[in-house]
Amino acid sequence: MEPRTGEGLSVTHPSGMDHDSRHQDRPMDPSGAPTTAVVVIGIDGSDTSWDAFWWACGEARRTSGRVIAVFVTPVGGSGIAAASARCSPFAIDCATFDQVAAAEAEQLRNQAYGYAADRNVDLEFVHRRGDTAKELLRIAERDHADLIMVGRSTKARHHLAGSLGRRLIRRRHGPVVVVVP
Repeated sequence: MEPRTGEGLSVTHPSGMDHDSRHQDRPMDPSGAPTTAVVVIGIDGSDTSWDAFWWACGEARRTSGRVIAVFVTPVGGSGIAAASARCSPFAIDCATFDQVAAAEAEQLRNQAYGYAADRNVDLEFVHRRGDTAKELLRIAERDHADLIMVGRSTKARHHLAGSLGRRLIRRRHGPVVVVVP
């Protein structure tokens, strides 16, 4: 299915979505529709991920739902190399990488909870290690999410190799929103 594009965002969803088992643990209104929505948002501290986070919080407020903000630390050589490049020109060991990732997660957690508290948004912050797309999909499935939201990638290589948004759209059987600032 081709994504629909609107001003500032791209949305992909399956046709004919019904209220299936994803909603089994949520309060229902008299018509059988869930009364709250769950929005999973990938956040990495970039400007585009914050734009998506703010949009997700607005969506949760409009639907009396909740937000699950997910920060994923990559694992393996590429993750450590990426962290090394951000921290210094020298390679760092795994323990140092874990400390840097934990500090970054704590900073994002504090910022996200501060914003959510100011706007009365129900928020859960999750820090995972692994592949970002897989972890977002895993958490969305675990929590019966109605929507996964991410910010648009600004990296040139993602236009060739595929961005996080595209990877999610190919694997998810529900709505994925890519927020384009």
